[in-house]
Amino acid sequence: MKPEFAIIEPNTLTALGLQRLLEEVVPQLTIRVFHSFLEFVDDTPDMFVHCFVSAQIYFEHTAYFMARKKRPIVLVSGDQQPQFTGVLTLNINQDESHLGKSILQLLARGHRSGSQQHEGPEIPRENQLSLREIEVLRLVVRGYINKEIADKLHISLTTVITHRKNITEKLGIKSVSGLTVYAVMQGLIEADSI
Repeated sequence: MKPEFAIIEPNTLTALGLQRLLEEVVPQLTIRVFHSFLEFVDDTPDMFVHCFVSAQIYFEHTAYFMARKKRPIVLVSGDQQPQFTGVLTLNINQDESHLGKSILQLLARGHRSGSQQHEGPEIPRENQLSLREIEVLRLVVRGYINKEIADKLHISLTTVITHRKNITEKLGIKSVSGLTVYAVMQGLIEADSI
């Protein structure tokens, strides 16, 4: 079962843009969009690992979100504002590449601190990575190309390609950004080291 994230944002363009970016950066997630707080709470709100919520809705329902401290990520315009001290925030006025990196860092920070409600996608035991595949995954996530990975691990280029193919098949994740999120959420790599 895929982890689910919510976007609670009345602005349709902002909500759809964030949904598209999240699906690209974290393809193994299910993203649901709600245009109002009532629409969100009429669903099953406690099943969401995180919810990206507009600052306006957050302020209107602060008590609700404070009771779920590590779940909300408040969408702000500009740098982190002082009234959001202790709350995860996402500056939506960034270019796409910076937004993607900010999302990865937020997700890693949200899972590192507080209770870990979700450790990442459940991987059946037969699909778990070998130690060598984990080494290859870490290097892929850090931006190394196949030849560099082969040199670093003292294995052939063909072996690296085979490991990458096995990783993709076992996890069902094809993009480097998806592998990055998986590695961060599984604690295989720190988001700051990417």
